[in-house]
Amino acid sequence: MTPSGPLGDIKILDLSRILAGPSATQLLGDLGADVVKVERPGKGDDTRSWGPPYVTDGDGANTTESGYYLSANRNKRSLAVDITTTEGADLIRALAMKADVLIENFKVGGLKKYGLAYDDLAAINPKLIYCSITGFGQTGPNAHRAGYDIMVQGYGGIMSITGPVDGEPYKVGVAIADVMTGMYAVTGILAALRHRDKTGEGQHIDIALVDTTASWLVNQGVNYLLNGEVPKSVGNGHPNIVPYQVFATSDGYIIIAVGNDNQFAAFAEILGLGHLAQDARFATNPDRVAHRDVIIPMLEDAIARFSRDDLLAACEAGGVPAGPVNTLGDVFATDQVAARGMKVTMDYPLAGSGQIDVIGNPLKMSKTPVDYRLPPPRCGEHNDEVIADWLADEG
Repeated sequence: MTPSGPLGDIKILDLSRILAGPSATQLLGDLGADVVKVERPGKGDDTRSWGPPYVTDGDGANTTESGYYLSANRNKRSLAVDITTTEGADLIRALAMKADVLIENFKVGGLKKYGLAYDDLAAINPKLIYCSITGFGQTGPNAHRAGYDIMVQGYGGIMSITGPVDGEPYKVGVAIADVMTGMYAVTGILAALRHRDKTGEGQHIDIALVDTTASWLVNQGVNYLLNGEVPKSVGNGHPNIVPYQVFATSDGYIIIAVGNDNQFAAFAEILGLGHLAQDARFATNPDRVAHRDVIIPMLEDAIARFSRDDLLAACEAGGVPAGPVNTLGDVFATDQVAARGMKVTMDYPLAGSGQIDVIGNPLKMSKTPVDYRLPPPRCGEHNDEVIADWLADEG
């Protein structure tokens, strides 16, 4: 392939599946890397069947490609190979000799029996960066356990602070543990590539979904470490800021995110409650946090008398941070999404329309912009092409 983008000279051998690894390799592919997605012959990545919805053909019938699979697999070429066979494992070793980076998310030790563990491949390619993604990491008492996103959200604590007050714990609406692990994996890979540029050394990156989840507990996690008080869910509220949550207007929901006392005074005036800013219980943010149970019902009653758009307009004019709660239909219909290129149309022969829409990459780089070269591949679509490209000098 012709190199492109800032990673145009980097070869990625992707032995991962589901979401954490594929989301990482999609991002690397968007940045120009040549990503080869290794899949099981005949079945491929598990997410291919995680529908509906699926891509539909010209007759309106479902294909084998789900929306879930399409979300994390563009800018890759698919190589279908059975790594459990001697021939398949030998092919992976040959490709690993040419690779800059290998990403895998097998269970700890799962690739050792095929001779494809880090030590095996580092012995034949010392410059290889080998990234292992697991639920609990390569070490520790739980290293043997599988890590599914919802289980990790529960184990890592984020569910305990998400959901209604005094209600059932909620997971985040997308597989956020997987996605954030993919982001951290990319960060580690880029750092490892920089280290290799300076020293010529590859290395093993061990990244776990649980570790990642613990890392992005951020203020809630450090609040606990600071005072030892176990935080509880405050619904759509904020543990340290009031008012900073979702409110119901007469015809929809609105987000109010007051960040300082001047903004609160302005918001109180908009609601016809200007006196609240002089009330000793509410004058400062710590006061409002301490008296959350008193002030929130007062605000709810006043906000319910406004229409959503009228209150949004008043907040905009008054310098009070506020926003709508959009559905996904609302989001992808906004002029902001269009202006920022966050919905991308790609050619896709399997689709009856010949095209699919996918979510764009948020990186806007002035010198090396991301590009969308390849739609998500069919399983094994590029076998001959990949072998010819990567192993051309093998005879």
